[in-house]
Amino acid sequence: MAVNVDKIAVLGGGSWGTALALLLARNNPRCRIHLWVHDPQLAASMREERLNQPYLAGFELPAAIAISNDLTETVSGASLIVGVMPSAHARQVYTAAFAPLHRIPPVVSATKGIEPGLLARMSQVIEEVARAHPSAPVPPGTSCPRIAVLSGPSFAREVARGDPVAIVVASRDRDLARHVQEMFSGTAFRVYVSEDVCGVEMGGALKNIIAIAAGICVGLNLGHSTVAALITRGAAEMTRLACALGAQPRTLSGLSGMGDLVLTATGALSRNRAVGIELGRGRPLAEILQSMRMVAEGVGTTGAALELARRAGVEMPITEQMYAVLNGGRAPREAIRELMQRRLKEE
Repeated sequence: MAVNVDKIAVLGGGSWGTALALLLARNNPRCRIHLWVHDPQLAASMREERLNQPYLAGFELPAAIAISNDLTETVSGASLIVGVMPSAHARQVYTAAFAPLHRIPPVVSATKGIEPGLLARMSQVIEEVARAHPSAPVPPGTSCPRIAVLSGPSFAREVARGDPVAIVVASRDRDLARHVQEMFSGTAFRVYVSEDVCGVEMGGALKNIIAIAAGICVGLNLGHSTVAALITRGAAEMTRLACALGAQPRTLSGLSGMGDLVLTATGALSRNRAVGIELGRGRPLAEILQSMRMVAEGVGTTGAALELARRAGVEMPITEQMYAVLNGGRAPREAIRELMQRRLKEE
């Protein structure tokens, strides 16, 4: 079943949400784009100045993008909802967003993380919220709302600038995936289709952990050989866990797996890598996070991934060491020593 879209609600006014709003406005000139911004002061300044100065400075927001701090106003009448909020706030935001709706439209999740505590992927959060909400009951055995997930190697600033980018949209609803593919694709933004929702979501979430480890290597002044080994072995443990949860191996070697991992572990615009660099230089984690405006999803995802791995009986040595650094006070050099002195084995 096709989706006739005339209003798109983008939930999240950070760098990625703003970049996607710009992209959608650029590629769909007949659509109304409504961007919900959590901070009322930021929403007001964005409406007045037509800039998101704190998160995506230098890119003018066209008149086609309406900006609001009112969630009900943003989602009312929307034919498509795009969720771009941090994973820790996703359940709360979707609950509030769905509350005034009599019918929940298709939802595209562009959040790359795992819900802390409940360990749910974002598509699972969306479905659970929809099924639990009395304003829009979902009969058992049905698929409502229609859900797609968007992920892949993509820095917000480069997307906003119009650099050529390729990512993936995954959905069990093939018609929805095709429609989202058409809406997001443009001359500089290529979207591939997949049915592997679990693989695309897990790749987008787990690569952030490895990116923190790669940043630590940089902060310790270790060489490219170290980072290359880390990325390769990181990809192996990402694949082990994702496949144990139902993903397809080939997904983790594609754009939403290896592609996003390479970008986030090596790119200067990576927030997770930046956290790792500062950890490697000796700064305390609390101080690093306090100095950041944007969320580094890998910090919260590390514990969630480790618990998922424990439940699935999957070995994730890099993730274990990152958890010890982030939460147990282990020195980065000690974490690397632990990794290098593990029992020798076949690749």
